[in-house]
Amino acid sequence: MAEKELKIARRRSKIHGNGVFAIAPIRKGEQIVEYKGRIISHDQADELYHGDVKSGHTFLFTLNDQWIVDANVRGNVARWINTSCEPNAIAFVHSEDKKDPDPKKDQVIIEALRAIQPGEEITYDYGFEFDVPYTKQLLKTWACRCGSPKCRGTMLSGKKFKAFVKAHPDWNK
Repeated sequence: MAEKELKIARRRSKIHGNGVFAIAPIRKGEQIVEYKGRIISHDQADELYHGDVKSGHTFLFTLNDQWIVDANVRGNVARWINTSCEPNAIAFVHSEDKKDPDPKKDQVIIEALRAIQPGEEITYDYGFEFDVPYTKQLLKTWACRCGSPKCRGTMLSGKKFKAFVKAHPDWNK
């Protein structure tokens, strides 16, 4: 996807810091942008970024059990797309577990879930899942600020999140 074809631009966001906004109409199912950056191993990411799930911020996107896209290096505008519990886009991961990554085949493509009008902020659900015990503090560190009436209050999701909420229904009070 060539940069000149982008229908998006980075601007200040009401959700959080920078965001990505449509500057032209985007059709449902249209590819919006590729999430770019250098491809590194999980071990390299842990070494570089100290495996810190307590920061509440990352430009890392998991491709598979071996590789991660690190948008801190050679990243593009896609790294500024914010999360939402009611997103208008989705991130599709195209990758295979293999010894060496292929930057032409191993990629993350952000695609429109519905028609998006100029001026709308592009969002997808990060749906982070961490391999650490979930605590109220961890969920609050990764707080979601999307503003949706359906907001779950955190960027974390998955089975561990659901189990935590079942055991602690008042976690977000």
